[in-house]
Amino acid sequence: MSIKSLVDEILKRAAQSGRFIAAIAGPPGAGKSTLSEALAGAIAEAGGSAAVLPMDGFHMDNAVLVEKGLLARKGAPETFDVRSFLATLAAVRADDGEVLVPVFDRSRELAIASARIIAPQTRIVLVEGNYLLLDEAPWTRLDGAFDYTIFVDPGLEVLERRLLQRWSDHGFDDEAARSKAYGNDIPNARRVVERRRPADTVIRDF
Repeated sequence: MSIKSLVDEILKRAAQSGRFIAAIAGPPGAGKSTLSEALAGAIAEAGGSAAVLPMDGFHMDNAVLVEKGLLARKGAPETFDVRSFLATLAAVRADDGEVLVPVFDRSRELAIASARIIAPQTRIVLVEGNYLLLDEAPWTRLDGAFDYTIFVDPGLEVLERRLLQRWSDHGFDDEAARSKAYGNDIPNARRVVERRRPADTVIRDF
């Protein structure tokens, strides 16, 4: 689907709503962040108001992951603060004032608290992340949390290429990039694709 057709669908579904929350889910490297920002911009151009809420802002800090023995698995479902994410989503849904949300700084590998505002006048919130449709506890508590769901799945071959390039772009040599991608990211990607709940719309690439 094109950006225009996705925006048309979102605006049609949101027409009779107050706060409208859409999920953009998919494996790492699928293009969720890029798609979400493009949708937010296109919604604004169409006269609507939208903000992006990234799930990545709820990464556990590295110090916590070290304590839990999970640093090597950073980015896996068990390395996120799901309780805080659920509480933030509930506050966004309540729409009773501005909500400050964290944003993940990939260059420093840490989440920055209260780095983005979801304002009361923002009617459409685009939540993006890997595990929004994961059919595993505690992520199953998100079932029914969204008014519309999009799943992005470009296929494993494309994901492998993108994930290897991502780590290379961050300065890792070929061996280290392969270790990062095949040791963590690609198993996570398989898990996202194989263990997902149904989505309203599935797109193969962006």
